[in-house]
Amino acid sequence: MIIKKFQGNTETEAIMLAKENLGKDAIVMNIKTIKPKGLFKFFRKTLVEVTAAVDEVSDKHKAKESETASKINASIDEKLHPSAKTANSTSDDGKDLEEKLNSLAMLLEEQIENSKNDRKKDALKTEKKTEKKLADTEKKLDEKKESGKDTEKTKEKDESKETSSLKDKSIDLIMEQLTANEVSYQYAKQIIDEIMHAGNIRTLDDMLACVYQKIILKLGQTKPISFDKGDKKPKIIFFVGPTGVGKTTTIAKLSSKLLLDEKKKIAIFTSDTYRIAAVEQIKTYANILKIPVEVIYETKDLDKALPKYSEYDYILIDTAGRSHKNKEQTDDLKALYNAFEDCTLFTYLVLSATTKYKDLKKITSLYEDITECCLIFTKLDETDAIGNILNIKLDTGMPLSYISYGQNVPDDIEVMNPQIIAKQLLGGGDGYGSGR
Repeated sequence: MIIKKFQGNTETEAIMLAKENLGKDAIVMNIKTIKPKGLFKFFRKTLVEVTAAVDEVSDKHKAKESETASKINASIDEKLHPSAKTANSTSDDGKDLEEKLNSLAMLLEEQIENSKNDRKKDALKTEKKTEKKLADTEKKLDEKKESGKDTEKTKEKDESKETSSLKDKSIDLIMEQLTANEVSYQYAKQIIDEIMHAGNIRTLDDMLACVYQKIILKLGQTKPISFDKGDKKPKIIFFVGPTGVGKTTTIAKLSSKLLLDEKKKIAIFTSDTYRIAAVEQIKTYANILKIPVEVIYETKDLDKALPKYSEYDYILIDTAGRSHKNKEQTDDLKALYNAFEDCTLFTYLVLSATTKYKDLKKITSLYEDITECCLIFTKLDETDAIGNILNIKLDTGMPLSYISYGQNVPDDIEVMNPQIIAKQLLGGGDGYGSGR
């Protein structure tokens, strides 16, 4: 694992430096603002420092190291074998060089032999003077060595047992904390095994720091809503998921942020005509924000609705809650997707953090068969165990995006922060929701 810090005038510049240095797989672990200090602080710019990490050396970095090694080897060969570079030099020059090298070698051999003879003479004189002393002390040294070996072996065994015991206790404590937060035993053990395999673990603090960093890397880079230059207008954002997870409220919160913070043009389509008062609920939010709403009863209604909003940035689509056991509802969703095949589509799967892990696995497997999704977790204020966030991320590989923790619009939602999640999984901080 490689961890480095990078500074730039802006957050984007610092992140780009990190990506250039560590590669595209680098993960941003922390971002902080560094304010200038001292007498001249008014003449200095505020910098942004980004801490980034990458799990292993990228292929590009390896290729660069290989290229550097090749240059060094070529330089050495050029110095040792100059004849390879000067192929047009005359054979007479080569013979002269060879004779000089042979003469130099003979001279060196002669000097080395003389030096050896001198050392032998000195050694014989010294040996005669110390021979008697060595003979007298040899027996005492042997006795002390035997006694010291026994003591040293006993001490090493004790230290080894103590170190092993401390590591075992640390592992047990961390495993207990992760599983108490409903991280699956399989993934908790996997993290511990990876940390222990890497080595350099001496104390509980060392282990906690490594596990914290490993969890952040496994949670990965978050993927909130964004508009790329290559996207067609409008960009269609689907919100899907089971009944009662808070899709409509989540759409209202995100609409407010996109409209007020990013100044985007937004429309809302709703196909949730099954749930009582669902249309009225979304219209209430939309009227407050002055956002247009279209109700889609059938897919053919899109032929009239879509052309009205061709210049809008986003169309957020609220879908009906679907059971992963109901095949007919799943087919309806697939038909709705097909109606937007000429648009830029993106899907957010909304899940409740209070849902059982077993049920979450079935829900995500259903939507994996339909389309690629990013994950939004709601109701974090209703649970203290958030291990399922890590479990589902590792099960599906779906990118994480937003966290929702209340009914307040638009406040109780934000882009997921892997550092906060990792800290809460290890028992640190209050996490998301009230009190944080």
